[in-house]
Amino acid sequence: MTATAEGPATAETRATAKEIGAPRKRSEDARLVTGRTRWTDNIAPTGTLHVAFLRSPHAHARITRVDTSQARKHPGVVTVLSGSDIADEQGALPCAWVVTEDMKHPDHPPMAVEEVRYVGEPVACVVARDRYAAIDALEEIDVDYEPLPAVVDMEDALAEDADLVHAGLGTNKSYTWVFENGDLDAALRDAPVVLERRYVQQRLIPSAMEPRAVLCVPDGDEFTLYSATQIPHILRLMLATVTGIPEHRLRVVAPDVGGGFGSKLQVYGEEVIALLLARRLGRPVKWTESRSEGNMTVHHGRDQIQRLTLAAERDGRIRGLKVDLLADMGAYLMLVTPGIPLLGAFMFNGIYKMDAYSFTCSGVFTTKTPTDAYRGAGRPEATYAIERLMDELAAELDLDPIEVRRRNWIGHEEFPYETIAGLTYDSGDYESATEKALELFDYDALRAEQVSRRERRDPVQLGIGVSTFTEMCGIAPSRVLGSLAYGAGGWEHASVRVLPSGKVEVVTGTSPHGQGHETAWAQITADRLGVPFEDVRVLHGDTAVSPKGMDTYGSRSLAVGGIALYSACDKVVDKARRVAAHLLEAAETDLDFDGGRFSVRGVPEAGRTIQEVASAAFAAHDLPDGIEPSLDSDATFDPTNFSFPHGTHLCATEVDTETGMVRIRRYVAVDDVGKVVNPLIVEGQVHGGLAQGIAQALYEEAVYDAEGNLTTTTMADYLVPSAADLPHFVTGRTETPATSNPLGVKGVGEAGTIASTPAVVNAIVDALRPHGVHDVPMPCTPERVWRALRGGSPPRGTSPGAGGGLGSEGGTR
Repeated sequence: MTATAEGPATAETRATAKEIGAPRKRSEDARLVTGRTRWTDNIAPTGTLHVAFLRSPHAHARITRVDTSQARKHPGVVTVLSGSDIADEQGALPCAWVVTEDMKHPDHPPMAVEEVRYVGEPVACVVARDRYAAIDALEEIDVDYEPLPAVVDMEDALAEDADLVHAGLGTNKSYTWVFENGDLDAALRDAPVVLERRYVQQRLIPSAMEPRAVLCVPDGDEFTLYSATQIPHILRLMLATVTGIPEHRLRVVAPDVGGGFGSKLQVYGEEVIALLLARRLGRPVKWTESRSEGNMTVHHGRDQIQRLTLAAERDGRIRGLKVDLLADMGAYLMLVTPGIPLLGAFMFNGIYKMDAYSFTCSGVFTTKTPTDAYRGAGRPEATYAIERLMDELAAELDLDPIEVRRRNWIGHEEFPYETIAGLTYDSGDYESATEKALELFDYDALRAEQVSRRERRDPVQLGIGVSTFTEMCGIAPSRVLGSLAYGAGGWEHASVRVLPSGKVEVVTGTSPHGQGHETAWAQITADRLGVPFEDVRVLHGDTAVSPKGMDTYGSRSLAVGGIALYSACDKVVDKARRVAAHLLEAAETDLDFDGGRFSVRGVPEAGRTIQEVASAAFAAHDLPDGIEPSLDSDATFDPTNFSFPHGTHLCATEVDTETGMVRIRRYVAVDDVGKVVNPLIVEGQVHGGLAQGIAQALYEEAVYDAEGNLTTTTMADYLVPSAADLPHFVTGRTETPATSNPLGVKGVGEAGTIASTPAVVNAIVDALRPHGVHDVPMPCTPERVWRALRGGSPPRGTSPGAGGGLGSEGGTR
């Protein structure tokens, strides 16, 4: 085989237009939306056995006896195991974030052995020839429990005489973590305005479209584990650590995964048990959860009590902020449970300047399902607090909420800016995003309508909510994570393989579950290499194909994984340049590369396409000395900073003061996510995020009764909104490129969720201020709005965005 002679490039070999920035439809959607793909539950090797779990009906109890004898006799049953049967081999589920040296971290067995600590905790399992036989046999297992007191309320759990979730710890407090900067006492001393508020972030259930599923296939002393997971690389390492099976004997595959929102950023007991059972039985073992089972056992999100103190001048300038946070850990610490609220520690200041800041967080054990990452992971909670406070400050000072923000935010000319929380925001333009949002929203006209409705005492009041936010995402860099005692790094890896035919395979360490990586990564590759988009294939989610990676969460995929790919592509071009220079008998410095073709500067007709160079490299008949016969390259990227997307969200709500009914009349979201690779993907991510943020404001809440029973175990009880429950979104973008990566990109996956919740609640409260209401607990259901109206204090004013009385949850001096 020899390199082909130079000929005219064609549309089949060269990219015809720039891909980065193009609104290309996602190439993976055809199979995903039709279900013609490989979900974990669709994979069924010959001889697969099915496992079902018996789960605790008690929030807290001692296990005194487990009798599995009758279940073993059930038709189709292969084996039945209790926690005590595998106590010596099941190990303990990992927690990778030890946030303080004295953090209390109890062992977390995949199946309970002596004590259960939340409803739904696994106690035993049945393995049978089909799923239904396994489920039916669960009824034959006889378990005796000695009930113990449930611990449901965080504040009660910290009382001196509180019942203990883990008696051996002697306390229900896992840790206390403190961050302070500036002189808060001085900021509070003689401050003309001091606001004190208490907000509750209700517990949420992630509710991914695809339930969890796991299949483990043994092959001698090697195992392939398929899982609906966000983290195949991390899961592989953790499974090896927990079970003692050598890491190189484990292969983890995340096939197409139907959503995660953080709930699949986890090492679950069911994954460990499936691996142990496959090793014991020598046969494939599968488990797929039911929706009600998932509501009880998928880790939950949020669940915080925020006690906030804000000091300000009479002109609205913020002097200082104090945050005292209680965070519900649930019964155990899972993979990154204790660190989730601490991510918010760096965001309570938001986009605002201040002189002093204090943050204290205590993690509290309760007899509830453990919490962990949920879309936004600490950042939505922080943004909610500061954005609610900004509206409260505006009301106290009789200022427009936009104006009080303008007086405090970081100006575009001040970047890069070191915040009071210790981060360096590299870029931003809050003024431009806000001006664009106000224009799209028709802010002045809506304010005028609000005044009119108030003057005529319309029973349906109009409220306007503001949220001007930023977030830190692209979870990295590794050194920062190390300083926070996180158990892993924040780098990402990518490989680019140029095949002899000129087609390209991309191997990425990110693991998509709905984000559109196959499309966006192909767009980046097509642009950098100058090849057609259709000639790029993206491989992911299989540790045998992609052995290096840190996976997908925290809006890190593009800002970290995409940059690793960008760098690998540049390495391919550098390799190809040396080969092309040799073939063209020119110096490397005399070559231009554009649109997938190397040409000699000044002699444009002399050139080679990158496909021709790849073919020549493969043939290796005429390569320069010291050059390998391949253009393949890989790269690892560890960013020097987080990325900081930002935006302004505005919400107009109509609130019926007679019934408490809330209707979102208009919603505008203007986001700045840096350089955009694919506008359609960005739009989809924003829409999805808005849906989840609005859902927290209006609909969703995981509710436990006093005995620790989850009462929202089904979709009939846990209200996930449909498209019909959501408003039309008006979206816009501004663009200030990130300076921390060569593409200038920032994260987008969590922006809508972070910004929208306070925008909606601020709008509801704004509508009700003339009635003396300054807060409505989330979710703001009609009943809660109605009760807030009946419990509000007398009106203090009716000017736009101002007035409002003080309820039992706050004070002002």
